[in-house]
Amino acid sequence: MPSGSTRIIAAVESAGPLPSDIQPVENETRDRIITGLVTLVPFIAIGLAGWQVWGEALHWSDVFLFVGMYVLTGLGITVGFHRHLTHRAFKTSKGLHGLLAILGSAAIEGPVISWVADHRKHHAFSDEEGDPHSPHVDHGHGWSGAMRGLFHAHMGWLFIHTQRGNKERFAPDLIKDPTISWVDRTFLLWAIGGLLLPFALGWVIGGTVFAAVTGLLWGGLVRVFVLHHFTYSINSLCHVFGKRDFDTTDESRNLALIAIPTLGEAWHNNHHAFPTSATHGLGRFQIDISALVIDGLEKLDLVWDVVRVSPERLAAKAA
Repeated sequence: MPSGSTRIIAAVESAGPLPSDIQPVENETRDRIITGLVTLVPFIAIGLAGWQVWGEALHWSDVFLFVGMYVLTGLGITVGFHRHLTHRAFKTSKGLHGLLAILGSAAIEGPVISWVADHRKHHAFSDEEGDPHSPHVDHGHGWSGAMRGLFHAHMGWLFIHTQRGNKERFAPDLIKDPTISWVDRTFLLWAIGGLLLPFALGWVIGGTVFAAVTGLLWGGLVRVFVLHHFTYSINSLCHVFGKRDFDTTDESRNLALIAIPTLGEAWHNNHHAFPTSATHGLGRFQIDISALVIDGLEKLDLVWDVVRVSPERLAAKAA
């Protein structure tokens, strides 16, 4: 039987794009300012990071905090927001259900319900009118059109609200979920907490305010910058560059170059071919860190009913 998210996407696809698909915006100017700050401040942090490396060198504690926070919040997005909450690729306990939503919120890619609604709308209208972030729709022709499309898909769509997914239409299950609704309402708490944690750990590890500040810089701001742009690359690069192993109705592609830093999300054509699959790296040498984490959680009996694709389905869909 199809999962709840699959039924929602299928119902919307059959109806075609409607005005009710688009999420109304209460304060567009405020949202644009916040999006701009979240986008701009990590850019500034990269400059500060470069200055720090040049003047003081990079400490192992900073590397530890960057990698640790990147993996935790990145898995919050890939395993939590995406594979679990958007596509219901596995089931888990109420506690881990909420923890994954909190870790994804700490990535500062937006509140969980909005994130899921946008992504389900993307699947319903992938690379067609109604897709919130397609690089192929209404951007013109030639080189300039391709560049405008890539920028729109990468981050330009975050500043406009003409095709954002309506939460009541695309994520009614999450709105009714008390745990996820609470995490969504307290998004700011988790976003700030994701910055305060590396600050505090830097202080504990280094014993000085300077170590705390560099912990915030690398484990907070630089981590947000890097994670954001690898996430954005799924919407942009993975709909333009790479291989198509499966026949899909959109332009999704597998881009091996960024498979590891995206924790397996860059096997994007595989994902569009089998959206509910817990594993995106379906080929023998397609490394999928998120799928390995899900496999490990399953062995520990922390997740169950994991959706996997049979060899027969793989063969039937192969391009």
